Amino acid sequence: MDTPLEIKQDNARAAAENEELFIEKIAEHRRKLYGIAFSYLHNEADTLEALQEASCKAWIKRRSLKDDSALLPWMIRILINCCTDELRRRKRVMPSAKVGEDKSAEMISSHRIDLDHMLNQLHVKYRHVVILKYVHDLTLVEIARILNKPEGTVKSWLHKALKQMREMEKSE
Repeated sequence: MDTPLEIKQDNARAAAENEELFIEKIAEHRRKLYGIAFSYLHNEADTLEALQEASCKAWIKRRSLKDDSALLPWMIRILINCCTDELRRRKRVMPSAKVGEDKSAEMISSHRIDLDHMLNQLHVKYRHVVILKYVHDLTLVEIARILNKPEGTVKSWLHKALKQMREMEKSE
């Protein structure tokens, strides 16, 4: 029979192996996760911080994930929430004019600036769908799973977002 110390050691070893497996699963998707976070935050430091925060939150809530095949959509949803929180925090901290823009920002094409401006004008749910669809090339089924919404809702949001963006383009 195992002693209490041996049982504790076995439990600690199992938890460590479980953590390593969890980290490996997330690491498999690191490029996609990084790309999604960067498309929201446009800053490497903030992107890495959001990835770390999302990973920690996912680890803490890992038992709420019932289906291992849903790990990636679940992780993307957590990451988007972390990015959205960071963007909200930025709005509270920074005035509307951007502080300390560097010279590299001047090199960004006017089309990219226009696109970012349009995306920022969209309702957040529409913005998520457009970014996931056109920046990260996800299918509507994948987006619906990530956002935990019916596919029909995602289609409707995409249609409304594109309509709003066309109207914005006409008005400018």
